[in-house]
Amino acid sequence: SQTGSSDLDTKWLEEDNHSSPYAMPKTNVKYDLLVDWVCEILQSHIKALIATRKRKTKQPIGVKKAMIEANDLKVPLDEVVEAIVLPEYNNVSNSSAEKTDDLNPTVTSQLRNYISLIASTYHDNPFHNFSHAMHVVMSCNKLIMRVVNPTLDVMESRNTIQTELDHHIHDFTYGINSDPITILAILLSGVIHDADHKGISNVQLMKEFPDMADQYRHKSIAEQNSLNIAWSMLISDQFTDLRDCLFETQHEMDRFRQVLINSVLATDIMDKELNDKRRKRWEKAFSCADDHDENGQCTRDLRATIVIEHIIQASDVSHTMQHWHVYRKWNRLLFKELYVAYQSGRMNANPCDFWYEGELSFFDNYIIPLAKKLKDCKVFGVSSD
Repeated sequence: SQTGSSDLDTKWLEEDNHSSPYAMPKTNVKYDLLVDWVCEILQSHIKALIATRKRKTKQPIGVKKAMIEANDLKVPLDEVVEAIVLPEYNNVSNSSAEKTDDLNPTVTSQLRNYISLIASTYHDNPFHNFSHAMHVVMSCNKLIMRVVNPTLDVMESRNTIQTELDHHIHDFTYGINSDPITILAILLSGVIHDADHKGISNVQLMKEFPDMADQYRHKSIAEQNSLNIAWSMLISDQFTDLRDCLFETQHEMDRFRQVLINSVLATDIMDKELNDKRRKRWEKAFSCADDHDENGQCTRDLRATIVIEHIIQASDVSHTMQHWHVYRKWNRLLFKELYVAYQSGRMNANPCDFWYEGELSFFDNYIIPLAKKLKDCKVFGVSSD
């Protein structure tokens, strides 16, 4: 998914970066491989979800249309919460997912159609395109694997009884590792987080699309737009079987949507007010060494929410934390995208004038502090080093 870029020339400046979204999915080998790959990842976690459900009488969600449509009409920013309430420990191990039968072919088909439809909303931007989304998903998956498989340094002993060990890991990772709904939502956040991205900033979106800016109250416009597009597709009639598989109850669907909203909106790192709120939440959650605040209430859910948001944030800029050649590839593409915007009058500053200093500042003020927080939250064990 990480393709290189050619030298600056007139061809890529003349490319149409404003093609209409929701077109029929592209049909080429690379596109098919990306869609198949992400579907395979998601299917494995859907199987884990099915395996960890208690074998009780199913309470079908019944596609509560009124409730679903009510969610669709909300402004996602209004639904952001300080702490997502994750479920209590369930002694059904995620490892039992290996024993789960293959998914219903209808569900598998609908999942692929859904991912393909999401992919079709991505414009042919140099950077914010479907390949970038898949890079983010890959990075999310790698970080999640680190969370769900902590090393032996967090175990009391190699002879620990499995149930006690699972419970210990659950507490150590604030419950993230034992909730497939949460893991699925994080991964899908990577898939959808830049859907319909127009290759311009939120500031420029306000100028060019005032109605959209008003709809989303001039906050995180691109991110909220991506969320609403992806959610409206998911609740459409053509994905009924997929929804019934993902959500056994209304509560599961609500929790899935909550993780999705918090995760996608966390990728808006340019809003100073939102960044200040995130910093204060981090200090509140991790300022003390134990798992309780001064009132004796468990801070696990708050910490889990912050870790989830940091996973998607790190994944969104993961090229800055990977090998030098990977960084160069994606950074060059990002430069191209901003240069296209500048040349077409959709960005005031020429990136040639600030790129070097801007990158140093980005590392000093965002990337390095983010990497330190990934380590300080401790859910990744020694792998966070």
